[in-house]
Amino acid sequence: MDDAAPRRRRGALLDLEPLRASPAFARLWTARAIAGIGSQLTLVAVGLNVFDLVRPLEGAAAATFAVSLTGVLALVPTVIAGLYGGMLADAFDRRTVMIVSGVVSWLCTVVLAALSWTHAETVASLYVLTVLSATATTVLIAAESAATPRLLPARLLPAAGALLGVTVGISVTAGPGLAGVLVASTGFQWCYTIDAVLFVFTLGAVLSLPRLRPEGQTDRPGLASLLGGIRFLRTSPNIRTSFLVDIVAMTFGQPRVIYPAVGAVLLGGGALTVGLLSAAFAVGALLSSVFSGRLGGVRRQGVAIELAIRAYGACIALFGGVLAVAAVGEATGWLPSPAGPVWIGLAAVLLAGAGGADNVSAIFRSTMLQTAAPDSMRGRLQGVFIVVVTGGPRVGDLYAGLLAATGLLFLPPLAGGVVIVLLVALLVRRRGFLAYDARHPTP
Repeated sequence: MDDAAPRRRRGALLDLEPLRASPAFARLWTARAIAGIGSQLTLVAVGLNVFDLVRPLEGAAAATFAVSLTGVLALVPTVIAGLYGGMLADAFDRRTVMIVSGVVSWLCTVVLAALSWTHAETVASLYVLTVLSATATTVLIAAESAATPRLLPARLLPAAGALLGVTVGISVTAGPGLAGVLVASTGFQWCYTIDAVLFVFTLGAVLSLPRLRPEGQTDRPGLASLLGGIRFLRTSPNIRTSFLVDIVAMTFGQPRVIYPAVGAVLLGGGALTVGLLSAAFAVGALLSSVFSGRLGGVRRQGVAIELAIRAYGACIALFGGVLAVAAVGEATGWLPSPAGPVWIGLAAVLLAGAGGADNVSAIFRSTMLQTAAPDSMRGRLQGVFIVVVTGGPRVGDLYAGLLAATGLLFLPPLAGGVVIVLLVALLVRRRGFLAYDARHPTP
């Protein structure tokens, strides 16, 4: 799209110009906001459904493990779908790729609803349908992300990223709570049914898009196409650095696996504390999007990414510091055991800060990828981006779990936050990344 536009004064609040500038993007954004809540309904309901099916037969411990498999089983297919979906988005009309993958994802939810209404669901059917839906949705996201720069001028892509952050924040904060109410009051079937109905908005928005064939030379999906994307990434230091710093942040700054122990042993509050700490991250991301109006005027986006991720690492380290002080205080007797509401509040505030910083980083990393990469490569690079976003937190869970096994619950976030700050400072020392100018994007 034409990027020529007069300069304007930017306010602090969320910039809504992308919704006015592109009706197609506005329809996609509205559909994602609506359908995102439905996706969270199904995500939570599937876990509860698996637990409900397994617990009477094998007990709570086995049921908890069975629930964890819903994410583990989808990991490898999702990674593969991210890479292959990116190749599809670079080879075919992206609108067509979005339609086919969207229909597959929708049909999986329809089948889930039908099985639930007839009480015919099994653990195996829930696993299979969840994996298929996650795979199709990953392809849809890869194609949609690659198509966005064709719907908006480059100057509006940071604002578009912030708008998408709003949809994610609302979905993650509102969806799980609504799912809990629906499951408790009406059963699983309504969660799946509502998701299937809401996803129709996404299909309608995609169908209304113009044709979006990749510009420039296209490669057939396959090994040669994948290797071409990897070769391009090797010669694109700015995009490559943005991936590397995100891997560092996700590997060393994901303390979510310690939340249950923090709630049960250290800070107190049990499940309520776990829910609060989990929601705090999403609330921080949402607030940073709401007050993102000035981000669209930032030209030194490499510097912005560095500062945001280092702020993220600092918040995670301080969160670990709160846990360390609480642990020492309880051990020496000057704090009650568990530490109590004040310390829970401090921990939640720091996690909200981390969520906000992570969202700002994501906005600029996504903008850099969408503007610096040529259109013919965007799908494949979005596929790699999905692999980073999907795989990084899983590696982070392993890191946090191993350190937490020492019995020092504060160690994973405290050490991890310090590592993030130091490693990111080293990785971005390349002059080109810190000098990156959004007016002249170079990969």
